[in-house]
Amino acid sequence: MHSVSYARSHKLWGGRFKSSTDHQLEQLNASIHVDRRMYAEDIVASQAYAKTLNSIQLLTNDETSKICTGLDQVKQEWDEGSFNIVNDEDIHSANERRLKEIIGEPATKLHMGRSRNDQVATDMKLWLRGALKKLDEKLRNLIEVMVNRARDEIDYLMPGYTHLQRAQPVRWSHWLLSHAWNFKSDCEKIKDLLKRVNVMPLGSGALAGNPFDIDRNLLAHNLGFSDLTQNSMQAVGDRDYIAEFLFWASLTGIHLTRLSEDLIIYSSKEFNFVEIHDSFSTGSSLMPQKRNPDSLELIRGVGGGLFGQCCSFMMVLKSLPSTYNKDLQGDKEAMFSSFDKMISILDVASGTLESLKVNASNCHEALSFDMLATDLAYYLVRKSVPFREAHHIAGKVVSAAEARGVEMYDLTLEELKTISKHFDADVAKVWNYVNSVEQYEAIGGTAKNSVLQQIQTLDYWLEAGSADL
Repeated sequence: MHSVSYARSHKLWGGRFKSSTDHQLEQLNASIHVDRRMYAEDIVASQAYAKTLNSIQLLTNDETSKICTGLDQVKQEWDEGSFNIVNDEDIHSANERRLKEIIGEPATKLHMGRSRNDQVATDMKLWLRGALKKLDEKLRNLIEVMVNRARDEIDYLMPGYTHLQRAQPVRWSHWLLSHAWNFKSDCEKIKDLLKRVNVMPLGSGALAGNPFDIDRNLLAHNLGFSDLTQNSMQAVGDRDYIAEFLFWASLTGIHLTRLSEDLIIYSSKEFNFVEIHDSFSTGSSLMPQKRNPDSLELIRGVGGGLFGQCCSFMMVLKSLPSTYNKDLQGDKEAMFSSFDKMISILDVASGTLESLKVNASNCHEALSFDMLATDLAYYLVRKSVPFREAHHIAGKVVSAAEARGVEMYDLTLEELKTISKHFDADVAKVWNYVNSVEQYEAIGGTAKNSVLQQIQTLDYWLEAGSADL
């Protein structure tokens, strides 16, 4: 004999069943422990739906008033933490059950024409709409931290790297803004995603639509949706917006891991470009001298986990039959978890970066004259030497300096002329790191004016804000 813990009277669907649900299935089937987080959205959507039913005389004015007032009380109980869950299967069942306890029979009319299939999709979109705006705010805060540091520390020079090998001199600010531009792109993706999230599925029923000729356009307007779904079967089974959100979180998480990895490397004693503040570091239980960049390592680890959630949910969607299937119940857990993780690592990233100390002298001392080999080739190009030939000549200069065990600038003009007749006394101007970075004045370059232009562009964008979200 299988035991049961839920009374069938609490079900929204139990009329045709002769026996109670198996206990283990009850536990697996229940989602109240997860979707209770959408209680406010479920109530808002239910109140709007009640008013829509009233507009076509399926609810009286008195019934509508009782339903909306009763739902206000239900929300207050949730807000205060006094709502008592009584074997409720999900947030929809819980709210309707409690509403009936408060107002009686009118509560049983609220669900006519509506299914939990279109109800949950609507609740999720309402919740995600607000969540995306919060994430946009957090990202903008991180970008603002980066822009402010870039402005204040614009004269710091450091090596730029490719393949983790010293490549060319750049401004610290230019490196910092390289990550800021990634995060700006992530903000723009939020705006784009919101267009698809803000399409209302309510009024689709279980799959065939709503039989009561409700005004879905008015309902969408009242709930703040900019559009509504055009096919009821697609609407109740669609979770593309969740998959898209999970991918967004994965990609933004990857951007955060790349920033973290750079800073972890730069904070090592071998580099010592930056110091992570004590408040965003931890120590070792064995080695007293250690200060570990755990804030950044945790961001790096969470970033990988975000992709795992995206991949897992995509496999849930793969080959699902049309319309709603119970496999989709995990959508909310993936959505909430990814949101929580993103909020956490964005806050930690902002705090870590804002409190960071930059060792400007160490950054500058890491520059080496072999990094100016490209500048030497450009010097020759400006004397009308074809770039491929100039590149070859500069390589010979590097080789000659290595053979002598000296820096390139230690080679005499006579030695340089034995390599190429195009060298002249003005070659001495090449051996200057500031001159090196200042030649990159084209838009997007590391010259001071170019970096200031980046800062100005990002300042304008931040000032414009996210009012259109």
